[in-house]
Amino acid sequence: MTAPNLLVELFVEELPPKALQKLGDAFAGVLHEQLAAQGLAGAGSRVTAYASPRRLAAHVTQVMGAAPDKAVSQKLMPVAVGLDAQGQATPALLKKLAALGLDAAALGGLKRVNDGKAEVLFHESMARGATLAEGLQKALDEAIAKLPIPKVMRYQLQDGWSSVHFVRPAHGLVALHGSEVVTGVQALGLTAGRETHGHRFEAQAEPIALRDADSYAQQLREEGAVIASFAERRAEIARQLAAAAAQVGGGVRPIEDDALLDEVTALVERPNVLVCAFEEEFLAVPQECLILTMKANQKYFPLLDEAGRLTHRFLVVSNITPDDPSAVIQGNERVVRPRLADAKFFFDQDRKKPLASRVEQLAKVVYHNKLGTQGERVERVRHIAKAIAAQLFDALAGQHAEQLDSDSGDLAREYLLTCVDNAALLAKADLVTDMVGEFPELQGVMGSYYAVGDGLPDEVAHAIEDHYKPRFAGDELPRENVGLVVALADKLETLVGMFGIGNLPTGDRDPFALRRHALGVIRMLTERELPLELERLIDLALVPFGSQVFSSAVSSKSPQETQPPAGGMQFGTPTLRIGTPIDPGTKEKLQDFIYDRLAGSLREQGYSAQEVDAVIALRPARLALVPRQLEAVRAFATLPEAPALAAANKRVANILKKAEAEGAVDPHVNEELLQEQAEQDLYAALQRFVPEADAQFNRGDYTASLQTLAVLRAPVDAFFDDVMVNTDDLAVRLNRQGLLKRLHQAMNRVADLSRLAV
Repeated sequence: MTAPNLLVELFVEELPPKALQKLGDAFAGVLHEQLAAQGLAGAGSRVTAYASPRRLAAHVTQVMGAAPDKAVSQKLMPVAVGLDAQGQATPALLKKLAALGLDAAALGGLKRVNDGKAEVLFHESMARGATLAEGLQKALDEAIAKLPIPKVMRYQLQDGWSSVHFVRPAHGLVALHGSEVVTGVQALGLTAGRETHGHRFEAQAEPIALRDADSYAQQLREEGAVIASFAERRAEIARQLAAAAAQVGGGVRPIEDDALLDEVTALVERPNVLVCAFEEEFLAVPQECLILTMKANQKYFPLLDEAGRLTHRFLVVSNITPDDPSAVIQGNERVVRPRLADAKFFFDQDRKKPLASRVEQLAKVVYHNKLGTQGERVERVRHIAKAIAAQLFDALAGQHAEQLDSDSGDLAREYLLTCVDNAALLAKADLVTDMVGEFPELQGVMGSYYAVGDGLPDEVAHAIEDHYKPRFAGDELPRENVGLVVALADKLETLVGMFGIGNLPTGDRDPFALRRHALGVIRMLTERELPLELERLIDLALVPFGSQVFSSAVSSKSPQETQPPAGGMQFGTPTLRIGTPIDPGTKEKLQDFIYDRLAGSLREQGYSAQEVDAVIALRPARLALVPRQLEAVRAFATLPEAPALAAANKRVANILKKAEAEGAVDPHVNEELLQEQAEQDLYAALQRFVPEADAQFNRGDYTASLQTLAVLRAPVDAFFDDVMVNTDDLAVRLNRQGLLKRLHQAMNRVADLSRLAV
């Protein structure tokens, strides 16, 4: 016969919406786990979590009324200690038995077991299984104690004397095993019963007497006007949002925002989606402002057209379903109007001053007490960005030299540097605008709009917005090279500064998002295949920390007046003055940190730990080439020669490590000192195949380079079979070490192949 199902519900005041789903899952999960641990829920038992704004509940299948008795074998002490020469209990054994509630009469029931060292006395008994009331009480206490409560509150119970701590005041407790109440179960000053409550305004019955554990969700829906399941309620909201958008027509769709959908799901018990509208004149305000205020302040779902543009309609998820919803619609339209008016006011006020005129205010905004103001930080970023831009342009120009003549190249270089310089100068200027002061999430976005309004080139406007990207995992990268350069400079300045003053991430703590900044640098270098070297970038970022950078002048002229004929802008040239030096070990620590983040990212992308280790061990200068190196290593590992060559590389590395402890090994080989046929054959193979492999490597064809070197397996194996490296003849020994050094250099340009050895 199948054991009855169990239903446990805590009825409370409105729970924190952003924590509701986690609270519901944790409550049900721990409750089920504890019941199973006590033997009350078997292997086939399943749990269903319920969570609504005013309840946490769990439905557990196949729960027994009492756990089966369990045999218990308890080790007492060695026989030599517990029994005397006549086989009688010693005082030590009698004391142990007394602690267990036994006396000398239990002596005959003790068992002797050899544990491999000595004969030991054991007492065997049957432990009574916990009743459901006992086990549920323990499980409920544990489930409440382990709830991930964001902030605990203290409140008094009805007796006026006692108080408890919980996320919100609790007003009801249900515990049903089948159709029977589990008597005696208590929590938070409440005693378990079968009554719960439905919707605050629309319940058909009050209170609701639950028939049994399995009728919980149905009775709440039919009698209480409540969808108890978080997942079902969320799906219903999504369905109604899509249906309402289709009813509006014109191809509109509700904005996609999982976090908003989760939060709204936690705010309503029976959703009812309504269509509302605002005055179209507000659409003159950047849509990001309107969308943010509707989502963040009102929990509305804006409607977008087919091109992704904001329309003047939005969707409201109401918690009530009146026959005439007009009052609800008008009320929400009335509430949103002042919000949108505020956004329009901020936007209009901000546009009265050019973005460049706000730069001076950044000198009054503290960035970090050890790193100065935002104004000083902007100048550091500006200096780094110009240096990176010059490096990037020269590298790209070198790749396309045939397409640029001297004059056009100089103009293009000057335009890039000027755009980068001014984008870096203006990147943080919107931090002191009214709009960003009200909505910090719009930093960068508003600066871009204001830059366009000031007549600045698109590259500068885009860079002001894009320099924060990528903001999170999977976020898009900056659109153009100007944005890429400023984003790199901004992130490197943060990394160098924070590492320089010792603010390193520790464990789960990363208050300055340094891991995210490092991954952003990695993604930009690799995904955009930028021909820039990591070490050189860090060197460039270190320069303004050795000497603080300050602007000699910020022009009060309009951006149009300061634009040179090439189309660039000029707001003042950075000058240097000596600043406070940072930790001299910053460079090495930061490089290690970035390579570590790179290795983790590559493993998450599906590369094996061995493949990643082999490539990262070389500390590749250009991260853009790492994906190609990994693919080459993966292809090499499939070759039949790979295991032997990897093992040989490991052996070579060990020989060279010992040799180099006594002095540097010269990779040059004297042919006249090659005595054995095997070493002559290896040298000949290196002479024949290494130039071809090097040419392929220099072309970036790493896979072909490693495959070419795979033919060295036979001469390498023969060398180690027939040649003694550490011979007594010093000249011959050094020559053989040099031959191995040359082999090691040739084989490990793409990756450290010894890391592939099993």
